[in-house]
Order: sequence, then C-alpha cells, then structure tokens
Amino acid sequence: MNDEAKPEVGTIAWTDLTVADAEGIRDFYAKVLGWVPAPVDMGTYSDFTMTTPDDQTAVAGVCHARGGNADLPAQWLNYVIVADLDRSMRQCEESGGEIVAPARTMGTMGRYCVIRDPAGAVLALFELAG
Repeated sequence: MNDEAKPEVGTIAWTDLTVADAEGIRDFYAKVLGWVPAPVDMGTYSDFTMTTPDDQTAVAGVCHARGGNADLPAQWLNYVIVADLDRSMRQCEESGGEIVAPARTMGTMGRYCVIRDPAGAVLALFELAG
C-alpha cells in the first residue's frame, strides 16, 4: 500500500496476488505487462512490489503463500478501505458472507482480513492504523 496519501474509506487501495511460486509469477507479469519487480524483505524471503517500467510507480504485489499469507486464495485480491474492520467483519457474516482469512496486522499500516461474499467473490478489507 502507498504510505504517501491515505485512501478514502470505500476505495480500492491495493491489489496483490499470493501464490506458491512468487518468483515465477513475478517473472510472468514482468514479461507480459512490463512490470518491474522490487523485492520486499519478509525476513527469510522476499515478496515483490510490482512497479511501472517508466517511473517505478507501485501498482501491485506478488507474494509468497507462506506464513500469515499461507491461507490466502491464489487470485488477484483487491484491498478495500473500511472504517472499522471488526464491524465490517460482523456485517459480512450477518449478511451471508464468510471470513476466509481472519483479521491480522500488516506492520504499522493497519489490519486486514479476507472475506467471501454470498456469490463466492473474495475481497480483502483493510482498516488503516491510527
């Protein structure tokens, strides 16, 4: 996610893909779209921020299905800003949806979870810190 400007509630703030072979998928999108990967240190491995070729604007992430990301679905995942993650999770379940991946912290940026709506579509909900 971009730290420069805080996104508005209800907007898509980030998109990423979590897969077993992050390096292979990183290389696929670099060839197909021209994205330039920038490693993101995860301790014992790196995930990748994919950037535009001309000005290296961050546009998406490609992540390993490891650790806290092991249970995320292998599909492009949009992160939508919510005002109150816990409330949105309750409303999801009360409205016939389900929690796919429970709430977790993303460093100092905030908290997120992954939900599935009643039609089966998956989306991440993200509450900014502070």
